Amino acid sequence: MVTQEILTQVIAAQRDNLLAKGVGLKREAMATLPDISAYALIVSGVRRCGKSTLLFQLLQQRYPDALYLNFEDPRLYGFDIKDFARLDEIIRQAGADVLLFDEIQIIPEWERYIRQKLDENIKIVITGSNASLLSRELGTKLTGRHITKELFPFSYREFITFTQQKASSDSVSEYLQVGGFPEYVKQRVDDILNYVLEDILIRDIAVRHGIRDVNSLQRLTLYLISNTGKLVTANRLKSLIGVGSTNTITEYLSYLEDSYLVHFIPKFDYSHRKQMVNPKKVYAIDTGLVNVNSASFTDDSGRQLENMIYLHLRRQYKDIFYFSAKGECDFIVSDKSNIQAVIQVCYHLNADNLDRELNGMTEALEYFKLDDGLLITHAQRDLFEKDGKKIVVLPAHEYLMD
Repeated sequence: MVTQEILTQVIAAQRDNLLAKGVGLKREAMATLPDISAYALIVSGVRRCGKSTLLFQLLQQRYPDALYLNFEDPRLYGFDIKDFARLDEIIRQAGADVLLFDEIQIIPEWERYIRQKLDENIKIVITGSNASLLSRELGTKLTGRHITKELFPFSYREFITFTQQKASSDSVSEYLQVGGFPEYVKQRVDDILNYVLEDILIRDIAVRHGIRDVNSLQRLTLYLISNTGKLVTANRLKSLIGVGSTNTITEYLSYLEDSYLVHFIPKFDYSHRKQMVNPKKVYAIDTGLVNVNSASFTDDSGRQLENMIYLHLRRQYKDIFYFSAKGECDFIVSDKSNIQAVIQVCYHLNADNLDRELNGMTEALEYFKLDDGLLITHAQRDLFEKDGKKIVVLPAHEYLMD
């Protein structure tokens, strides 16, 4: 339980703290956030990717009289459902008709309160760092009353804007190394990304799900982020990590994905069951986080570039697959039932890999009855025609800015 006096003080202090920070880089996601009433707007994303800054930008640019509250404040650790009545009184006294809530999902039965506020015609924006928790609770209590948007670390376009660079192969190289977590881009202190990973594993996963074997969770995470772009299965991971149960590995994988730390894409198949049982490719939320925390001591620029292109696609699409038959193609992008693009990624094309890359692409294009494919490289530009298929080769900076 939290007293109304403490709650009032926390709200005032948090607002002052936001105002002192400044507005920061205007995020591209701002353009996609609808101005809605009668719906809760949910912004979910990995921890420290800029969700609080996004709320502050909404506070400054759209809703200057909104009430902002971050429920992860240590002074609110005793907050429970009964304290929402005290919050109601503060809202009434302030005359606020817009509420901006950070990480409210840590409060039990929070969704009931949100439903009540929506019924009172209050506008609500909520941020959270757990995709499944938000969607599951909102799906049961706020059916048809919420819209969800995702926020990621800086995109390449945001990165070069923030660092005042031009689109080029050099800035792509820097982006691959640094990644897009705003505070790390600004300060370049490795401890920042060490703490981000630790916070996700401990606060977002271990504590929330009651995991006692934190060491196995850490070993699994380290393996995954050190092997981005590779195929994984729960059975194989069980043996590598030394966990006795495949179900335990499967649960850990779902927790890691819900926290946005890693993403998995299935092999394309028209059978959903086959998509579920085939090995999946793993990608990390940020190449900078991988570089700082990875156990790999080899420079694998190719997999870094592939991870970066995946994140670019993931910002726009949720249905992304890899293709594998005689050859392989990195990304098949689907919009509902239509294939939007066939994309291959290769850091540098040379005599040793050219045929392999083109064969994988042409096989995928033939399978989907498409005429054109796109091959992304670090710095090369070219055009190939093979078996009646046209394959455009673009340097990454041109593709990412298009």
